[in-house]
Amino acid sequence: MAVPFKTLVRRGRMLSGMMKPRIKVLTLAVEDLNRSLAFYRDGLGLRTDGVIGQEFEEGAVVFFELANDMILALYPAASLSKDAKIVATKARLGAVSIGHIVKSKHDVDALVRDARRAKAVVTDPPKDRFWGGYSAYFHDPDGHLWEVAWNPAWTVADRAVECGVGLTEGAVTG
Repeated sequence: MAVPFKTLVRRGRMLSGMMKPRIKVLTLAVEDLNRSLAFYRDGLGLRTDGVIGQEFEEGAVVFFELANDMILALYPAASLSKDAKIVATKARLGAVSIGHIVKSKHDVDALVRDARRAKAVVTDPPKDRFWGGYSAYFHDPDGHLWEVAWNPAWTVADRAVECGVGLTEGAVTG
């Protein structure tokens, strides 16, 4: 039976390797690194230094620095398969959705238009949702499912984050 984190702290027991409540890097396995780079950089406007690590066998990767110290990485599926010692799967559809929160319904509409122009497949167009928000879903060129959402219960910071390689907006603060 799992013991809640707060209970472990009260009892003075901490696991030496306990996972911290954060995610730093989200790596998407892609079939064509240059196609995916173009989609995210040129189609959605994320900034990057482009493909790096080509001097290493299986090392080519693209990084986008996002808000709140988060990194979106694009890594060839074959390289990820070799690195993680797994069999790459082409079935990426529907197992996970990646959420991008925006400031308004208008922003949902605008981002979905940009994604569609960049050749995303819109699976569910922008609309009011049962939970009180407004959102849409699309697949990137490799089938990764994205949700673009406005939630009236959350606020999005107006500040953009400029890091060495990236510039994005969208830090959830509430």
